[in-house]
Amino acid sequence: MSFDPSNLTYDAKGLIPAIAQDASTGEVLMMAWMNADAVAHTLATRRVTYWSRSRQAFWIKGESSGNVQHLIDFRVDCDRDCLLVVVRQTGPACHTNRRSCFYTAIRDGKEVELMTPEAP
Repeated sequence: MSFDPSNLTYDAKGLIPAIAQDASTGEVLMMAWMNADAVAHTLATRRVTYWSRSRQAFWIKGESSGNVQHLIDFRVDCDRDCLLVVVRQTGPACHTNRRSCFYTAIRDGKEVELMTPEAP
């Protein structure tokens, strides 16, 4: 059965959340949004492409930073309203220069920084 991006469940703005996970470690790296065209572009090029809500434009991960996400596997959840992109990440995934955007934990009611930015 061939895949059709239009068969996913998008929100009212035509977007679907996409969670990026490191293929080697299983670590959750980030969450961003895709529209149907970004999904199609990601599958066609194997370079993960998101939709930037702030710029209203495509965002090919690593295009300006060099911190590229190469697609290893593309998964759709059971409700077809969330994506998991399993990637090979080059460099940090977060714009703060950390490996993951999920670098803050809440422990005993306090914020704890789990990782510091990588050296440039």
